[in-house]
Amino acid sequence: MLDWSSPLSDGRVVLDERVEPRASWSAVVARGDTLTIVDVGGNQSADCLIFDALDHDERYSVPDTITWQGNAYVRTGTVLRSGSGAALMTVTANEIDRQDTIGGACSKESNTLRYGYHTHFQHGCRENFLAEGQKHGLGARDLVSNLNWFMNVPVEADGTLGIVDGMSAPGRRVAITAERDVLVVVSNCPQMNNPCNDFNPTPLRMLVTRKETAA
Repeated sequence: MLDWSSPLSDGRVVLDERVEPRASWSAVVARGDTLTIVDVGGNQSADCLIFDALDHDERYSVPDTITWQGNAYVRTGTVLRSGSGAALMTVTANEIDRQDTIGGACSKESNTLRYGYHTHFQHGCRENFLAEGQKHGLGARDLVSNLNWFMNVPVEADGTLGIVDGMSAPGRRVAITAERDVLVVVSNCPQMNNPCNDFNPTPLRMLVTRKETAA
């Protein structure tokens, strides 16, 4: 079942794009605009990197985001920060309990180690990031730890990361509002060997809305 849903924020839709299963996507989201990511098929991880649109050295930082908010999970109200502490985007609405920013992104190498050499020819999120980032002058040195929208990676009592079923479902959404002009790069996770998405990668829908201002 696929549920394409709708924006999670009021305003005029200025971008409405579909990300095919296993593909990558990127766009500049202007300050004040809100990006809604729709988990069309459910439990499809949207691996995500965020950069200042004009200064790519100002990029999303997992440790700074976690430290500033004093919590490992990303929820409504979380400010996504750069390595200098600058606010890049804020989670303004969220339809699952928590979003992950600890689990990292898969790669051809990690998938081969985890699933066997017969998967070596399959690409992962790292390869998607590199291919999409190249369109904006980004390379391997620009890849940092990422967000995993719709991925369920709980921190267990002993500090280990859990490998558990997802909490998302078809049509579930997360909305993030840009605090400045930002470049958002997404890998619609190509992983077809992980049961989290029932071994079947599904599409994502990306919607950007802009609030109308009084004349």
